[in-house]
Amino acid sequence: MTDLYESQRAMRAMRKAAMQRGVIALLDIGTSKIACLVLRFEPDTGLRAPETIGSLAGQSTFRVIGAATTRSRGVRFGEIDAMAETERAIRTAVQAAQKMANTRVDHVIAAFAGAQPRSYGLAGEVEVAGSHVDEQDVARVLAACDMPPIGQGREVLHAHPVNFALDHRSGLGDPRGHVGRRLAADMHLLTVDAAAIQNLIYCIRRCDLELAGIASSAYVSGLSALVEDEQELGAACIDMGGGATGVSIFMKKHMIFADAVRLGGDHITRDIAAGLQVPMAVAERIKTFHGGVHATGMDDREMIELAGNSGDWEKDRRQVSRAELIGIMRPRVEEILEDVRGLLDAAGFDHLPSQQIVLTGGASQIPGLDGLAARILGQNVRLGRPLRVQGLPQAATGAGFASAVGLALFAAHPQDEWWDFEIPAERLGGRSLKRAYRWFRANW
Repeated sequence: MTDLYESQRAMRAMRKAAMQRGVIALLDIGTSKIACLVLRFEPDTGLRAPETIGSLAGQSTFRVIGAATTRSRGVRFGEIDAMAETERAIRTAVQAAQKMANTRVDHVIAAFAGAQPRSYGLAGEVEVAGSHVDEQDVARVLAACDMPPIGQGREVLHAHPVNFALDHRSGLGDPRGHVGRRLAADMHLLTVDAAAIQNLIYCIRRCDLELAGIASSAYVSGLSALVEDEQELGAACIDMGGGATGVSIFMKKHMIFADAVRLGGDHITRDIAAGLQVPMAVAERIKTFHGGVHATGMDDREMIELAGNSGDWEKDRRQVSRAELIGIMRPRVEEILEDVRGLLDAAGFDHLPSQQIVLTGGASQIPGLDGLAARILGQNVRLGRPLRVQGLPQAATGAGFASAVGLALFAAHPQDEWWDFEIPAERLGGRSLKRAYRWFRANW
C-alpha cells in the first residue's frame, strides 16, 4: 500500500511540474479508438475551487492545441491485450497530435475503462489536535479511515475524501480553519486490477513517454458529461464505449461509486457482422448510418444494400430491411442496459435524492437509445456531450470524446486525493471494511 501511495504522489508531482512547464498530453485508451489531446496551460494561481481541499487545490486555465484519434488496436474490454499493437496505435495518435500542436510532449495522463473497478466507502474519526482544524488534522483523519481488505493483485486508483463532519456539523467540503473538537471523514476508494495498470504503464513507457497521471474513464467521463447541478444533487453517468460501459455516480461534486460492464458498442457491431454475414468494417458502417433500437412500420420498407466480401458484386449483392437490423441490435443494447441497471441497484442509486442518468460515449449515439434507456433505467435520462473546452476541434466535441475532455478537467481542476496529504506511513493500511455508501444515506 505504501508503494502505491508513493507512486501516486510521484505522478501528482510530475503532473504539476509538466503543467508548470506549460504542455501535457492526454491519452484516452479505448477499445475502439485511441484519442490524444495536447493541452497548453497558463497557471492561474488566484483561482480556488471551494469544494476541493488540500495541497493542490489550485486550478489552471488551458487550451487544446493538438488533437488526434486513431483506430485502437490490441485493446479488449478497455484493457491492453496485445502490447505491440497498442504501442503502435498510441505512437500514431501522439505523433499526430504533436504535429498539430507543433510541439513535443514527454508527459501524458491516461484514462482507461477496464480493469474490473470496485468501489468502497471508508470512514475515519480523530480528535482535533488544536482549537481549530489544520492540514495535519485532515491528514490524520484520512489515515484513520479503515482500509478494507481489497484483495491480492488490486491497486487503489482513486481515493477521494467526499465528506467531512466536525462535531455535529456534516457535509463540510473543506474543514480547515473551522473550530471544533472531533473531526470525521468519509472517503471513496476505487480499486482496479493491478496487472491491467502495470500493462498500461509499461506500454506508455515503451512509447518513450512518462506517465504523469492515470484515471478511470468512468470518473473523467462524469466530470465532462454531467453539468454542475447534476454533480451536486446526484446523477449517474453511463459511458458507453467500444469494449466496456463505465458507470459512475456523483454526489456533492464527488464520485461516490464506479463500476463497469464488459460490453459495449463493439459487441453490437459483432452481432451485426454475424447476423448479416458481413465483415466487421461493413457492420460498423451499417450500425453508424442505419442503426437504431425502435422499429416502426416504415423500417420494414427501408432497405439497406449489402455487399459481401467475395469480390463478385452481382453474386454478393443483397438487401436487408432496417427492421431486421434493429432486430439484431436491440437485444444486445437491452442486455447492456440491464447490466447497468444491476450495477445501479447494487450501488443503492435509488436512495439518492436525484435520479438523473446521463448517457455518453460513442455507443450512446444509436438513435432511440435514450428512450429505451428511460424504460430500463428510469425516467430521467438524457444524452450527454462533453463540456466545451477552449481550442477543442469540432470533430472532438461529440459524446465519444467525453473521457478525453474529462481528462483535461481532471488535470486542470484536480480534486484532492489521499496521497496529497502527508499521511504517516505507519498509519497506511487499516482495520475493518466499512459498509459502502453508508455516508450518503446518513448525511445527504
